[in-house]
Amino acid sequence: MPTLRPAALLFTALLASTAAPALSAELSREAIDGATLEAFQQRQSERAAKEAEAAAAVQATPGETEAGETEDAPAPEGLPSDDDPAPDEAGAAAAGASASDEVDLTDTVDAPKQESADPFLIRLQVLLDRAHASPGVIDGFLGGNTVKAVRAYEEMRGLPVDGEPDADLWNILAVDGGDVLKTYEITAKDAKGPYIAKLPTDYAKLAELNSIAFRGPREMLAERFHMDEDLLRSLNPNADFTKAGTTILVADTGEEPTTKVTRIVVDKSKGELLAYAEDGALVLTVPASIGSTDTPSPSGEVIVEAVASRPSYTYNPKENFQQGKNTKVLTLPPGPNGPVGSVWIDLSKPTYGIHGTPDPSHIDKTQSHGCVRLTNWDAEALSKLVEKKVTTVTFQE
Repeated sequence: MPTLRPAALLFTALLASTAAPALSAELSREAIDGATLEAFQQRQSERAAKEAEAAAAVQATPGETEAGETEDAPAPEGLPSDDDPAPDEAGAAAAGASASDEVDLTDTVDAPKQESADPFLIRLQVLLDRAHASPGVIDGFLGGNTVKAVRAYEEMRGLPVDGEPDADLWNILAVDGGDVLKTYEITAKDAKGPYIAKLPTDYAKLAELNSIAFRGPREMLAERFHMDEDLLRSLNPNADFTKAGTTILVADTGEEPTTKVTRIVVDKSKGELLAYAEDGALVLTVPASIGSTDTPSPSGEVIVEAVASRPSYTYNPKENFQQGKNTKVLTLPPGPNGPVGSVWIDLSKPTYGIHGTPDPSHIDKTQSHGCVRLTNWDAEALSKLVEKKVTTVTFQE
């Protein structure tokens, strides 16, 4: 995957200021809703200066190697995130794909390293999401998915497309969006579930469940509001997510798009899906995990055949891959933490589709096995816009 032009290049110039900016900022409602581009630029400049100072100190010390370099940490143990099946006519997902590749595809963004979520980036991500230029998981960190969302918004608004949130873009986006946080009161249904605190990873054990549910209300609420679970916890450090009546602070992502789409472009090189209306207007853009070297996604054009909400998954080791010691065909129940997430959009090429995931933070950071993997909320939004036998899907190299 090519390196994207980094938005951070705009942020590294030191603005004229007599006060030394802080490396991090408070994550309060007031700080986030009032976050400005200028204050973020100051923090980025301070982070860059600190990194340069540390690098210079290392170079000035002979005989020492640069500290802090470690191999990429392995992905946390959990459910395979991209077993790509095809649903039958009743909506049950059939076998036809292998487990996800744990290959790190994180986009290189030339920005100073953040140690914590930034209030400006939270605000930027929520406003982009509200404008239907999805940054994926709202986490307050600058990454490739956020840069792609900026580029998409620029295209939507007829601005020069460079992926850089400059003053012209920010002035339009901020006026469009307003406040980005709201309060939400946890209901009795939210607290009750059902939930499964410790989901097994073995397919045979998963097949014994009635549903591959969320692990708890915090995970469920994070997905409902398109947020990283750690960010939700940081915004509500004293909240009891298991108690009905608890008031929490969440992202206000606005309404889902409603314009029907007749054409979808899956851009393999950028890790992005773009959905267009009949008149050519860009309706929705979302980050995506798209195929791999061993199991590439299709080429050319296909058509949407069907949509299945809450798809089950049929595991067949003879047709695709073997998971653990499981040698028999298994039917895994539906649920948001299932291999294909909460929705499946079936394509005319057998066994291929567009679907959700149990691991939203991994989107476009690990490879898929041929299909197009989105966050559950992006897949659900897209599923309401496509039309059976009408919407085309073009895979672009």
